[in-house]
Amino acid sequence: MDNILTIVIAGIIGIVAGFAIAKLIEKSNISNLINNSKKEAASILKDANLEAENIKKDKILQAKEKFIELKADHEQVILSRDKKVAEIEKRVRDKESQISNELSKARKVNDDFESKSLEFSTKIENLDKKQFEVDKLHKTQLQQLEVISGLSAEEAKNQLVEGLKAEAKSKAMSHIQDTIEEAKLTAQQEAKKIIINTIQRVGTEEAVENCVSVFNIESDDVKGRIIGREGRNIRALEAATGVEIIVDDTPEAIILSCFDPVRREIARLALHKLVTDGRIHPARIEEVVAKTAKQIDDEIIEVGKRTVIDLGIHGLHPELIKVVGRMKYRSSYGQNLLQHSREVSKLCGIMAAELGLNVKLAKRAGLLHDIGKVPDAESDLPHALLGMQWAEKYGEKEEVCNAIGAHHDEIEMKSLLSPIIQVCDAISGARPGARRQVLDSYIQRLKDLEEVAYGFTGVKNAYAIQAGRELRVIVESEKVSDENAATLSFEISQKIQTEMTYPGQVKVTVIRETRAVNIAK
Repeated sequence: MDNILTIVIAGIIGIVAGFAIAKLIEKSNISNLINNSKKEAASILKDANLEAENIKKDKILQAKEKFIELKADHEQVILSRDKKVAEIEKRVRDKESQISNELSKARKVNDDFESKSLEFSTKIENLDKKQFEVDKLHKTQLQQLEVISGLSAEEAKNQLVEGLKAEAKSKAMSHIQDTIEEAKLTAQQEAKKIIINTIQRVGTEEAVENCVSVFNIESDDVKGRIIGREGRNIRALEAATGVEIIVDDTPEAIILSCFDPVRREIARLALHKLVTDGRIHPARIEEVVAKTAKQIDDEIIEVGKRTVIDLGIHGLHPELIKVVGRMKYRSSYGQNLLQHSREVSKLCGIMAAELGLNVKLAKRAGLLHDIGKVPDAESDLPHALLGMQWAEKYGEKEEVCNAIGAHHDEIEMKSLLSPIIQVCDAISGARPGARRQVLDSYIQRLKDLEEVAYGFTGVKNAYAIQAGRELRVIVESEKVSDENAATLSFEISQKIQTEMTYPGQVKVTVIRETRAVNIAK
């Protein structure tokens, strides 16, 4: 029992002692931990102080660098301003020096002028004195001559003048007579020489104009697409262009027939576009024909520009350039009008050079002499007078206008340029192969046929086809009814029969078409 109590007491004492020792150890550890924390805090504080010091030094360095940079920029600005100020001061000093030099020169010139003026005044006085002495001496001599000859000075002068007049007149008449005789002998020979030289120096072409064009196709299958179902495509194409389209057994070819080369060219180009595109139907045909007509108008302007550039003609009014371009699609007695005008222009330039006249003005008048043949609207004036009016309207010189108006003797010739234009026009038109009279009269008959149709109300388009054996008239459906169309066809045929002379017979076809167009939006 006592042993157990002793053991329990000893155990309690041991527990208490262990607890005390543990407390002491914990206290020691806490003390060490606090000391370590203090040391670590001191170290962190020391590192923070060092880093703050480094940051402070870096900021100070950056501030110093920024200051130095700003100072350098400021010094650069100051130097630039000083340099500009120095340059301005230098220019001012140079200007002052220049002004001083000019003032000194002006003073010197003024002094020289005053000295020379004084010298000249002295010389003038001396000359006046000498002139007075000469006049006095001359009067004395005249008086002595009058006493010796028994004639006054005025009478002697009149006798001398009359004698010189008679002698000069006799010599002048003799010289004029000799010149006239020599001119009679050489004038005709020289004129022939100039004309022959002029013709020989110009390359010419023969008339090759016709009334048909051949449109080549790749295969005969295309012909069926051009004709269309029940012929609607070919009818639409003929109605839009006014050209007769002949589709026959000729292999890989379609013939376009029309007396108007402009309409024929529009039809050819439009047909080429349609065949290339592959879409051939009436609406597409009308669209392509309209675009092609616009393209031909642009080409006319381009042809006019190229022509005036080739001939070296400058400053021509744009409207006259368009007229020159339209000449490409007109003919005069089978001779292409543009080719004829270019030819006349070159002939005039060569002939003017031979005669010592203005070459550029002669070429200008030669090119424009037939512009009255391509009017925008019908006119009752002769083409020479119409062309002269256009030339005057667009600011051409008087010599050019007179040459245009007088080349067929409608008005009086007022300059040497006018007979040159007339002669060169005759040379170009009268040479062998230049013109075909039959073709021109044929084309005029076709134009007259179309004009007859245009004289009736409601006619939109009129086309003479089949070499003048058919007149196809397209009317406006709003103005002409179906009943009136038949009446209109009869009236046109009667007027043609009454007013025109023609071989065979003329078929008059009136076409009236009604369209309903709406737009879906």
